[in-house]
Amino acid sequence: MVTLTRIYTRGGDKGQTSLGDGRRVAKHDLRVEAYGTVDEANAVIGLARLHTAGTPEDAYLSRIQNDLFDLGADLCTPEQEAPPYPPLRIVDAQVTRLEQEIDALNAELAPLSSFVLPGGTPAAAYLHQARTVTRRAERLVAALAEREPVTPAAFKYLNRLSDFLFVLSRYVNGRGAGDVLWVPGANR
Repeated sequence: MVTLTRIYTRGGDKGQTSLGDGRRVAKHDLRVEAYGTVDEANAVIGLARLHTAGTPEDAYLSRIQNDLFDLGADLCTPEQEAPPYPPLRIVDAQVTRLEQEIDALNAELAPLSSFVLPGGTPAAAYLHQARTVTRRAERLVAALAEREPVTPAAFKYLNRLSDFLFVLSRYVNGRGAGDVLWVPGANR
């Protein structure tokens, strides 16, 4: 368990931060950008939860917020052989759970006849925002994976999460009835 007794350390005052393995890197390091963007997605999910409190959908989002902290811990700790302490890593079971939830929620939605524009209910709008931030995190993790090893399940988790957030946004929009659909060329 983590115990935080002091919030500021002054360690980052010169533009560097510590990774999970203790190594110091620039705050704009690609790895820091990746897990920082995961944190941003988590914050937007927190905004969505203001509009899902007390619903089954809120339970999904609560679990996902915890998973995203796991993902941040995974991403902030570079892979190494024989680490002194086993790092927390995203596992395939977390990806599989998202897939099962996507399938269950999507089964209750009518097929789409057009692309969905972000909007509808406040919860759906925030879920769409969380989806786009998750996609940005996914792009950053893809770039990071070209430079150094990344847990494969971590990348898969982000990919499935963006799909989950899309499906859940439709679900909270009256199971798709309140979706705002794109009308190509409508304003020509």
